[in-house]
Amino acid sequence: MARTNWHSGEAVVPVAGARIGTCDSADTAQTKGFFRMFRRLSDQVFASEQIDVAAVAEAAAQGITLIINNRPEDESADQTPGAAIAAAAAAAGMAYRAIPVTHAGFSESQVNAMADALAGTDGPVLAYCRSGTRSTLLWALAEARRGVSPHTLTTAAAEAGYDVTPVRAIMDMLAASKA
Repeated sequence: MARTNWHSGEAVVPVAGARIGTCDSADTAQTKGFFRMFRRLSDQVFASEQIDVAAVAEAAAQGITLIINNRPEDESADQTPGAAIAAAAAAAGMAYRAIPVTHAGFSESQVNAMADALAGTDGPVLAYCRSGTRSTLLWALAEARRGVSPHTLTTAAAEAGYDVTPVRAIMDMLAASKA
């Protein structure tokens, strides 16, 4: 099935099960190997499971300008170190930010760092963690802090296959403080 590349507007035919830069509600299964699924959260932001150096080149080819790593180092033995992702991003002409989030939850400084990273770029962003969930939750908190409707964020996350219920009350509080 042909899709439209979000960056160039060109028709794209998925290869080897790729779901790059597009996602509809049926696209929730993660792919393995070189092609990964970058799930669209907004016009500017995508979330992904753990990436490797090869996926950085794929992201660059898709027009990503900033990679945000939301995984703490050494969270699991199979993860690509952040330094390797940062080096590959720099070699591809992309920016890189590490905003690690553990399973303990989100701090105000992490939300602020994510908001600053998103505000500091004009191009598309790829945020990743082990499954994409923490990246999505942190994105939703940062955007709610900016005043984006929690309902809009919840819908966008759900369309990408993520559930923001664990942080919805905080999203409501952050958005209300901007009203």
